[in-house]
Amino acid sequence: MAHEHHHDHGHHHGPTVLTSINRALIIGAVLNSVYVAVEFIAGFYYNSLALTADAGHNLSDVASLLLSLLAFRLARVRNTTNFTYGYRKSTVLASLTNAIILSLTIGAIIWESIQRFRHPEPVPGVSVAWVAGFGILVNASSALLFFRDKEHDLNVKGAYLHLLADALVSLGVVVAGLLISYTGWVWLDPISGLVVAGVILGSTWRLLNDSLRLSLDGVPADIQLTDVLTDLRTINGVRDVHHVHVWAMSTTENALTAHLVLEPGLSDQQITALKHDARHRLEHRNISHATLETEVVTETDCEAENC
Repeated sequence: MAHEHHHDHGHHHGPTVLTSINRALIIGAVLNSVYVAVEFIAGFYYNSLALTADAGHNLSDVASLLLSLLAFRLARVRNTTNFTYGYRKSTVLASLTNAIILSLTIGAIIWESIQRFRHPEPVPGVSVAWVAGFGILVNASSALLFFRDKEHDLNVKGAYLHLLADALVSLGVVVAGLLISYTGWVWLDPISGLVVAGVILGSTWRLLNDSLRLSLDGVPADIQLTDVLTDLRTINGVRDVHHVHVWAMSTTENALTAHLVLEPGLSDQQITALKHDARHRLEHRNISHATLETEVVTETDCEAENC
């Protein structure tokens, strides 16, 4: 019986790309942090629930950017005798914490929106529109920071799409603010708050579901286990595959252990080529760390099972 451990982390980023991504994450986090502070203060000052809710939404951007930055930094921390996988799993825990905090924020926004419907309060629409307009500029500028590298990493692409969507949410708040100023319909403010809460709820639910799954060592959402099994079973020389386990080492790296049952009569060179093929296929399935155990079927076993 043979065992093989493979510690390849897939497609590594070059130093230039890593530097560019790190810089973009830091600048994006700083820009959005400043805007969150401005929006929260303006929301309380102008008594606008739409601004306060959008500030909560943009706070999730800051958390996501910091989480991605943490993931890049922790991925380069060396393994230790106590933490043989390093600190990669902390990115999953941070993601789960972020989802829980966002869930509490959504509840607070919805509760406040309901209270505003019962007791409407005047809102200076033009001022709200100006602050939200600044948000469009911040979110769009932050998204452009990730435009060049968005195809190099899924986390970067996610940050790019998230920030782009937030620019559209800020646009919605601008429209609501202008409508309030021209029509006097103050109920549009809590409506905007609920719309923003709905947008946050959609992304938060996915984040909560995915982070819980990864925390419990479930199969990552982007991996289809049946496809992985089919790939391994179609390798020339592999008779069967069992004891397969797939889990996330971090929010960006996945691992697998599997028992490959091989056909009899394979040479050491053929077995080596077979394992190389298996690892290559797994990397294309976004599984960068594979531990493969092999067992060769004997001629007696084959005769008994008519293989």
